[in-house]
Amino acid sequence: MPIYEYECKACGHRLEKLQKLSAAPLTDCPACERSALSRLVSAAGFRLAGGGWYETDFKSGSKKNLVGDSASPAPSGDSGSKSSGDSKASA
Repeated sequence: MPIYEYECKACGHRLEKLQKLSAAPLTDCPACERSALSRLVSAAGFRLAGGGWYETDFKSGSKKNLVGDSASPAPSGDSGSKSSGDSKASA
């Protein structure tokens, strides 16, 4: 159920009310008892905080590894170039 904010146009009183989506908006102010309440448009009541949302956050076991085995070593392409450069310098 969402929380709605209301403001009285007569006295300026503000309040929040937890209501169903299907509930009728409030009209009577609890402070001055006039029929001058209006529903305010406000920001959503949640915040995304932390390092981020990842598709693996709520998965367990083998389902977390989506790409494949990340433990395999990466190939290195520089192993042959250093030895050939050293042989030219010594000749």
